[in-house]
Amino acid sequence: MSEIPNLDYIKEISGGNEDFEKKFLNIIQTEFPKEKQDYFSFLESGDLEESAKVVHKIKHKLGILGLTEGYKLAIQYEEDLKDRNTKLKNQFHEILESVEGFILKIA
Repeated sequence: MSEIPNLDYIKEISGGNEDFEKKFLNIIQTEFPKEKQDYFSFLESGDLEESAKVVHKIKHKLGILGLTEGYKLAIQYEEDLKDRNTKLKNQFHEILESVEGFILKIA
């Protein structure tokens, strides 16, 4: 994956308000690990409809973290999961790992 998560969008919408940035990041740092865990649990159990619902939540965080291509891939993957198609699974998992590493780095 060539994209790297970043804080550009958060800094842009915060207008330099560091408290806002910290709160926004805290939400991502709290929600993302749980959503990732839920996604894998649903995927492992074969519940692709629920997996798609979690991908829907995660895709917005990808956009917020500057992953434009990752966001687009998540949109397609969400639709694919609804059709019981997991062909984009490995690419999506790479994105999840990238985000997780980024979140741990900025913690």
